[in-house]
Amino acid sequence: MPLLQPTLGFVLHDVARLLRKRFEQRARDLGLTRSQWQCLAFLAPNEGIHQGGLAEILEVEPITLGRILDKLEARGLIERRSHPTDRRIRLLYLTPDALPLLDQMRELGDVTRAEALEGLSDPDRERLMGMLTHIKRNLVSACGKPVRMKEARHG
Repeated sequence: MPLLQPTLGFVLHDVARLLRKRFEQRARDLGLTRSQWQCLAFLAPNEGIHQGGLAEILEVEPITLGRILDKLEARGLIERRSHPTDRRIRLLYLTPDALPLLDQMRELGDVTRAEALEGLSDPDRERLMGMLTHIKRNLVSACGKPVRMKEARHG
């Protein structure tokens, strides 16, 4: 049986998985789970969002996110505030205690990325980012279009 060549999807998946794994190795001392640091990272640029909106961004169920938020709130890293016009909605904000953790997470991310890109020249890094951004744009566009059955079976 011939060996299959790795496909773009498998290589991208492995690279993303290994980046997360290496970041988690470095972040272990911060005392956060991957779900917790991802929640903080996505909440930072989206403060004031409600739980359902953040769950959609993170691609998790709102009830799952609720448990993560409960733990972050207990640690004093986030707060839930009342919506000004809808009492049923709680808006999410980082607390000042979360800011140093976010800075540490950014530093760990920088170190992890540098490790991953070691040996690549600046022009190669720029080309890589350009190509990946192009692929992402193609897929975002494609995801907005219906799939034709012939493509789905033979594509």
